[in-house]
Amino acid sequence: MTAVDPTPVAAVRVPAAGLRHQVRAAAVVWQREMIRFGRDRSRIVSSLAQPVLFLFVLGTGLSSLIASSGDVDFRTFLFPGVLATSVLFTAAFSGISMVWDREFGFLREMLVAPVSTTAILTGKCLGGATVATLQSLIILALAPLVGVPYNLVMMVKLVGLLFLMAFMICALGLFLSARVKQVQSAMPLVQLTITPLMFLSGSLFPLSNLPGWLHVATTLNPMTYAVEPIRSVVFDHLDLSPAARATFDPGITWGGWQVPVPLQVAIVAATCLVLLGLAVARFARTE
Repeated sequence: MTAVDPTPVAAVRVPAAGLRHQVRAAAVVWQREMIRFGRDRSRIVSSLAQPVLFLFVLGTGLSSLIASSGDVDFRTFLFPGVLATSVLFTAAFSGISMVWDREFGFLREMLVAPVSTTAILTGKCLGGATVATLQSLIILALAPLVGVPYNLVMMVKLVGLLFLMAFMICALGLFLSARVKQVQSAMPLVQLTITPLMFLSGSLFPLSNLPGWLHVATTLNPMTYAVEPIRSVVFDHLDLSPAARATFDPGITWGGWQVPVPLQVAIVAATCLVLLGLAVARFARTE
């Protein structure tokens, strides 16, 4: 006769893997990024050093070179590009920080949970984009110092565009981190990828009168389609002559056709989805 074990067994309830459950999982990952950001005050200061140097040191130093152009201060031109730069590196490092999570075992704990990889990486991108956008608000507050007026509609549009760009770059960071196993390899990889994207986006120079090869490079760079709408929104609220606008904000052209700003934003949104999908696919294969 078989003895019956009297020890009670606790019931385990596994939540249903519905849409609400996936959204909650993404929200938890987003909340973790917010907590990490709130506990690392030095991160805020260090990430703002480069944009401030670009805006006030580089911008002031080069202003004399374009003094003859009339009604545009070079710092005013640089402001949209510096805004984009302020979210670029923060978002990239938020994405690549998944390497730290892998090295310390936290990534495996997340992936064995009854939630999808898509929910985890989406929460990571949302968290990284939120952190990067919050940090950029400090640069945004400096707008009057470089001749950009405060305007509520402009500010709301800029915050939305900065968030979309930060999401794209964070998704790129996740895609890069999928195959990186060590922290030492992650940092050079970010620099090697992000620095060319920054310099080829038109954030630090006008897109007008470029050599053929540079025009092609900027047109193929997805970050160009994130920077140009930001500059367009800012320049819409400046009192500029048509000649100055054509010089410093000529827009993006494909074979002489002016690409509309809504299409540029749509390209960035599509790039976000593609990069996130690629990151999910790579993590599913490697973990």
